[in-house]
Amino acid sequence: MTIHFVREMEELHRGILSMCSAVEELIHDSVDGFRAGREGLAQELSLRDQDIDALDIRISEDCLKILALYHPVANDLRRVAVVMRICAELERVADLAVSIAERSACISACGSFPMPERLGQMSREALSMLHDSIDSFVEQNAELARDVCQRDEIVDSLNRELIDEVVSAIKQNASLVESGLHLFSVIRHVERVADHATNIAEEVVYLVEGALVRHRHPAG
Repeated sequence: MTIHFVREMEELHRGILSMCSAVEELIHDSVDGFRAGREGLAQELSLRDQDIDALDIRISEDCLKILALYHPVANDLRRVAVVMRICAELERVADLAVSIAERSACISACGSFPMPERLGQMSREALSMLHDSIDSFVEQNAELARDVCQRDEIVDSLNRELIDEVVSAIKQNASLVESGLHLFSVIRHVERVADHATNIAEEVVYLVEGALVRHRHPAG
């Protein structure tokens, strides 16, 4: 193992940590802005998403360079592969943050919709899962990662309940159709954040234990 390889791996680690921090901040600001009805949020987050896209490209290129130059094996190869996949998951979460802000602007433009109380609970759980999945990567904590995976069912259950609630409100008041559809999108986006957090957690289990747990039933 050369000193150049060690430095490249350290730089890769710093890069993915920077991306983790930027994405987590972006999705928090998006959800908080949605609750507060902040105007102009989508444009602001879109500009920050461009920086995250640039990070995504840089990290992916660094991973490919390491693979091409050093031909890592065993744990080092696993780490590079996991960083590439986590990078992709984070980039998608950033896109969801922008989409939530865009849907928020649409809801404000077409009229208010009675916000379901459980949306706040669902958002907190999804963001907590993302935070813990990132922590599990930083700490290489497979136990915490498995806990994140198990919590995905909580968000899935809240997602189903909230969709039913939105549909019921639209049936009772046809004027809520347009804003309700935008809210439906927000709910689905939040649920997807939890899915990406679960995917990150599964990668951490693979990194730490060498066990592939993707596509497995939670009971397994």
